[in-house]
Amino acid sequence: MKFRTDPATIRGSIAPVVTPFTGNGAVDHDSLRGLVRWQLESGSHGISLGGSTGEPSAQTTAERIAAMRTAADEIADRVPFLPGTGSHKLDETLEITAAARDLGADAALVITPYYARPTQEALYRWYATVAREFPDLPIVAYNVPSRTAVDIAPETVRRLFTDFDNFVGVKETTKDFEHFSRVLHACGRDLLVWSGIELLCLPLLALGGAGFVSAVANLAPTAVARMYELWEAGEFDAARDLHYRLHPLVDLLFVETNPAPAKWVLAQQGRIASPHVRPPLTPPTEDGLARIRALLAEGGDLTRQL
Repeated sequence: MKFRTDPATIRGSIAPVVTPFTGNGAVDHDSLRGLVRWQLESGSHGISLGGSTGEPSAQTTAERIAAMRTAADEIADRVPFLPGTGSHKLDETLEITAAARDLGADAALVITPYYARPTQEALYRWYATVAREFPDLPIVAYNVPSRTAVDIAPETVRRLFTDFDNFVGVKETTKDFEHFSRVLHACGRDLLVWSGIELLCLPLLALGGAGFVSAVANLAPTAVARMYELWEAGEFDAARDLHYRLHPLVDLLFVETNPAPAKWVLAQQGRIASPHVRPPLTPPTEDGLARIRALLAEGGDLTRQL
């Protein structure tokens, strides 16, 4: 909560941790505490929970709020906390965002409403409603068109950034790198932009991005945080070296649908008790596991602290 009043300090590698489940499918709060603790010990600059990597659409509202409570308690204001609070339903979005505010979140990460494919005007009204409801909570749009079937346009981001003091940024999870540039050009570099595309994390910093919310931080948190720190220190070649060294782990994440591969690796390493993913996701297939093992052999050194 101490970062809430100055969202410009929310920078660097914001780790979007998986939501661990027990073998019978319940939320595993003990493993979640352990993951958050490991992220903090590994140097991550912030914690997110409940984005796509956290399987929010497979959880009830009560489960999502309980997981946020566990994470917030473990974080204890040591780094910024940006939970995902969005849903395809406005009432659920407002309920979860209210809970995040009350739990001390520093900002709310609100996904574009999925499946309905709203117009840009409808997206503006959606985010305007959330921003008005929580004037003292920084709001960050989460743009992930590959999962939601809608893309929030730079002009819509500009309207929201202009009209609401607490609309502070956007997590861009699009492979259209031109889109990143157009958002920053439309809004100015006071807008906070984080990359959610792993291989665009480092390039975004050259455009003035605030950092990244990268799923690969689930496997190599120290390396991902260090990449940001090297860039900020002007050690560009060293930052690029880490970027390329992370390629095998990035490929590993998407051998099959994220977060199933990451959860399998974390379970193998003993960081979570079970690799369970909830339907409609399934554990990695045998062919998938063979590819995961090969990529882990190639890039697994980065899963250990540097």
